[in-house]
Amino acid sequence: KMAEKQEEPSNAQNGEPDNAEEGEGKKKKVKREDLPPFEIVTGERLPAIFFKFQFRNVEYSSGRNKTFLCYVVETQGKEPVTSRGYLEDEHAAAHAEMAFFNTILPTCQAGARHDVTWYVSSSPCVTCAQRICEALRKNKGLRLTIMVGRLFMWEEPEMQAALRSMKEAGCKLRIMKPQDFEYVWKNFVEQEEGEEAKSFVPWEDIQENFQYYEEKLAEIL
Repeated sequence: KMAEKQEEPSNAQNGEPDNAEEGEGKKKKVKREDLPPFEIVTGERLPAIFFKFQFRNVEYSSGRNKTFLCYVVETQGKEPVTSRGYLEDEHAAAHAEMAFFNTILPTCQAGARHDVTWYVSSSPCVTCAQRICEALRKNKGLRLTIMVGRLFMWEEPEMQAALRSMKEAGCKLRIMKPQDFEYVWKNFVEQEEGEEAKSFVPWEDIQENFQYYEEKLAEIL
C-alpha cells in the first residue's frame, strides 16, 4: 500500500491551488468566484497549475474534489474530423463525464462512428459509470477509452461493480502512464504566452503510483 501522505488544506480544498490567480495567466483572467456555483467550465487548454495539482496520481485526494476531463473525439464520417478540449466540474450538480454526453457528443456528426478518448484526473463515480454504460449501449458507433490518473474510492464494493460494468459495456479503462501525463501536458495545458513550451517534469513516485493503480484496476476487473 502506498504511504499515506497528508497535505495542508487551503484554497486547494475547493480544487483551487493557492496561487491560482497567478496560474491563470493574463490571457484568461476569470475569477472563479464570479462564476455561478457548479458551472461546467469548458475550453481547449487548462492552466498548468490545475494540471499539476488535480492530475497528480497520488493515493490521497485531499482537496482534489473536482473532475478534470480532457477529450479527443475522432469522428469517422465522410470526412474524418478530430476535436479536442477539456471539461471541469464542481462535484455537485453535473459531473464532467455527464457534461461530455450532454454538451460535447451531441455536437458530433449523428450516425457516424466516434472513437473517444478521455484523460481524466480520477475514475468516474457510480452514477457517471451508469451513464457511461447507457451511452455505450445506446450508441453502437461510440468507442470509449478512459485513461485515469487515480482510482476514485476503489475500495468500495459498489465502485468496483461500477468499474466492471463499464468494462462489460465495452469501455476500455486504463491507468495513465507517465507518457500519458506528458501527452496531456503537451496537448491540453496552456503554456504562458511568449515562453518556450516547457517540457513535462514528472513528479516523484509517478511511475510507482501508476503501477500501484494498475495492479488495483487489474484486481477489480
